[in-house]
Amino acid sequence: MTDPLDRLRAICLRFPEAEEAGGVGNPSFKVRGKIFAMRHSLHEVDRWSLWFKAPPGVQQLVVGNDPARFFVPPYVGSKGWVGAYLDVGQDCDELADFVEESYRMTAPKKLVAQLDD
Repeated sequence: MTDPLDRLRAICLRFPEAEEAGGVGNPSFKVRGKIFAMRHSLHEVDRWSLWFKAPPGVQQLVVGNDPARFFVPPYVGSKGWVGAYLDVGQDCDELADFVEESYRMTAPKKLVAQLDD
C-alpha cells in the first residue's frame, strides 16, 4: 500500500517548479515561494488533511455537499481554501484536480502555460 504522504507528493510535485518545503504545513508545497497546497494536522490532533486554494464558490459547494470529506480550514478558510480529510475515502483523481486548480491560481502565468502546452 502506498504511503498517503507519498501520494500527496506525487500529486503536488508534478507541476513546473513545484517544491516541498517546511513552513505552515507538514509539508507545504510551493511554487516560487508561494504555498498552493499543504498537509496539516488539525490543532495537534492526529487527523491529517490536505489544504488547497479553490476558486470563488467552490469551497461552499464542496464542503456543503460532503462535510464528511471536506471542511473549511482555520486561518485560510476565509480566503477560499478547502481542507480534505485524509483519513476518509478520498478520490485521488479528484484531489489531484483540486490541487492542479490551486497550483494554477498560485503559479506565474508562464508556468501555468507550460501545463497547457
